[in-house]
Order: sequence, then C-alpha cells, then structure tokens
Amino acid sequence: MSVRDPSAVMEAAAESWPMVDALMGGTAAMRAAGRQLLPQWPNEDDDSYQTRLKTATLHPVFPRTVLVNAARPFSKPPTVEAEGIPPAWLQNVDLQGTSLAQFANHLLALALAYGLCGVLVDYPKSAGARTRADEQRTGARPYFVAYKGADILGWKLAGANLVQLRLLERVEVDDGQWQTKTIEQVRVLTPGAWQTYRANEKDPNQWDLDEQGTTTLDVIPFVFVYGLRHGFGQGKSPLLSMAYQNVEHYQSSSDQQTILHVARVPILVGIGFGDSDITIGASHAVMSDNADAKLSYTEHTGTAIEAGRQSLLDLEERMRATGAELISQKPAQTTATQVDAEGEAAKSTLQQIVEAFEESLEEMLALMGKWSGKTIKPEVELFKSYESMPSGDHNVLASAKHAGAISKQTMFEELQRRDVLSMDRTWDDEQARMKAEPPPTPPTNNEPPAPNAKPDEQNQPQQ
Repeated sequence: MSVRDPSAVMEAAAESWPMVDALMGGTAAMRAAGRQLLPQWPNEDDDSYQTRLKTATLHPVFPRTVLVNAARPFSKPPTVEAEGIPPAWLQNVDLQGTSLAQFANHLLALALAYGLCGVLVDYPKSAGARTRADEQRTGARPYFVAYKGADILGWKLAGANLVQLRLLERVEVDDGQWQTKTIEQVRVLTPGAWQTYRANEKDPNQWDLDEQGTTTLDVIPFVFVYGLRHGFGQGKSPLLSMAYQNVEHYQSSSDQQTILHVARVPILVGIGFGDSDITIGASHAVMSDNADAKLSYTEHTGTAIEAGRQSLLDLEERMRATGAELISQKPAQTTATQVDAEGEAAKSTLQQIVEAFEESLEEMLALMGKWSGKTIKPEVELFKSYESMPSGDHNVLASAKHAGAISKQTMFEELQRRDVLSMDRTWDDEQARMKAEPPPTPPTNNEPPAPNAKPDEQNQPQQ
C-alpha cells in the first residue's frame, strides 16, 4: 500500500461518490460517465447506444435540492462572535477573497451531497521567519482549505486524538516556458509536523517525499464536516436515496425518449407487391396488378408511451417527497432535560445537521486563533427556521389575519419563516411597496356585481 491509497474505510465510503460527482456536474458529466450510469442494453449496437447517450438529459433534481437546502441557513446573514480574529480575516477566509458565509455555504453543499468533507486550517510557509512576530510582520495569517470526502485518504486515532491524516491535493507546476500542468500530491499531517509526497516520474506507483516541515501546533488543524455522521471521519449524504432516484429518472427518461422517437415514425407496410420497388411521395403513384395488394401505415398504440410517462411522473413525485423529508420536523435526539431547557421538541434533519455544522465552523475559527497564539471561544449562529409549509397553512394564516387574531406583519413573518417569501424582503420594504401601489379601480355600471355581494346590494340603484 502506498501513501496515495485510500484506507479501507474511505474506499467503502467512496462507493457512491462518482455517481454524486456526475449528478452535481449535470448532463455533460452524466454523459461522460457513459455506461456506468446509462447501461447499454443487450443486443443494442454501439452506434445506437452512442446516439441514445448523446440525447440523454438529466432532470437535475438532486443538485438543485442540495444547493437550495445548503443556501437555507444563509438566507439571513450568520451571527459570528470571534473576539481576537480580525474582521478582515472573516471576509477572506481562504486567501482567495471568499467570505466566511460564502465558504460555509459551499462547505455545507459538499456535506449534503457527499456526506463528508473537511477543512484544513493552514498557515503559509514563512521563509526566514523565526518567531510568530516575524511571521505576522510579513502579513502571514491562517486560512481555510476545503477538501471533498474523496480527497481524505485516511487517518489514525490514538484514543480520541487524531494523530495522522492523509489528504490528496492537486497543485499546479510549470510545464515549459508558457504552460502549467496539474499534478497530484499527498499531504501527511501529524501533530506538529507535515510532509508532502509526489509520484515518481519514472515509476508513477512510487511516491517520493517532496517537502516536509514543522508547525507550532500540537494538534492536526483539520475539522471534519458531516452530512449524517456515522462515526469519526464517517458520514453519509442525507439525500443519497434521492441521488439514486435521480439516476433512475435519467435512465428511464432516456428509454422514454427512445420510445417516442420510434413511435413518432409510422412503419409503412406493403402486402402483395412482390419484389417491386415502391416509391413514396407526393408526385408518385403506387401501382400493382394484384387486386389484393395493400399499402398502409402501422403506428404504435401509445400504451407503453403513457405508461413510461406516468412512471416518470411518479418518480418525480417520490423525489419531491424525499427532498421534503430533509426539512420536515421530527423528534430531536436530545434528552428530556434538554427538551425542557431549550424548548426543542422537534427538529428537521437539516436543522440537526446545521447545528452540528455550526460547531464545526466554531472549531475552524478556534484553530485560526490557535495559529495566532490565542485561545478563543467563537460562537456561530445560522438561520434554522425553514420548515416546509404544510398543506393548508396558507389558508389558516389568511383566516387568522382576516379574523383579527394576527397582524399583517405576523402573517408576513410567518410566511417568510415557512420559506414562502424570500428572506431578502423586509416588512418596512413591503409596506412601502403596498403604499406605492395604485388604488383599486372602482367598478363601472357595466361591470357585474362582486361575487360576494348580497342580493339586495346587487339590486340597489347606482348613486
């Protein structure tokens, strides 16, 4: 086994990740996956399969669901308290101009899609700097680097402590005077030290030590981020069943397209014409000396087409139901004391994931402080009130408002909380919009009476 090979745990976890990669990449990536996600049927020749593959289109339910739900906690700006960390760092956490909110949004999308990702809180190599003060004078500062689950090759624990971690990286190196190329390297981290390995140019299966160094930390500055956590460094996507359903829809949709292509072209059937050639066209007549000769078109009855269409609709409904489960409230895994103290009787899966995600972000910020020689206890609060709107809730809110039980503003806020209205709107802005609207046009004599008017009101003469 080489330093590049994933551990048995990570190899097992990675089974579904190529499928997720293709789904997140859209139609082009699904087609590039070829027979892995769109099987070639028995007796289907290569040309026919390639034609079918080039016309197959993904209905992107899975990637849309991932991105929409990853964005929910950021529909309101996060609340971050991290005394000791300069605000400028939080506006550029990766040294590439990405704010903490943007970085966290991307990270949560990875966790929801793949079930596992992580962040290395790294520090630039400081040539010539001997002390932390020397490093700070050069402008060096800690920063975040995100890793997908597939880039986490393996780890070792000593009790509850992480003592070794292997990460796969891709780096750009010069390739001649004008070009660059991307190569792989493996970063090995231990408390207080690091090494990088690159493949031997003569023997790609051999990985040689490229660089090594030490750090000022007594821990490995890496934070695992989970979808559904199954153990240390082990997670599963909460939307994995939807991913498989989306692939099934992609395959079934391809079959439906093929059936439609065949069914739309009727087959010409000629009986009693022998071996004579038949020319079909507006300026041609078909002649035969056989009195029993027949010429007709045979068309598909359409039964299979309708069955295929209904199957696709049923599958789309199942995908919608699977996605809705992520934000439907369910009993939280807390003790009775916690429920009484915090009033958390029920939480959705997404809410529980986001709560754990907040803790991961706090760990990252604490490591940022540790690199700077400071012990800080950051607090991160993300928006978590985004349960789906149950059927009939719109009418209940409207009835309560008309009955005077709630105000217009309360109804507005409840609709926002249920993700019916955009969180970008404010009540003050909405009031200004309503005031700016023109008054309703009064009815003319020729207009019919209002549908809710009483009979005696309908018959009253106009003043």
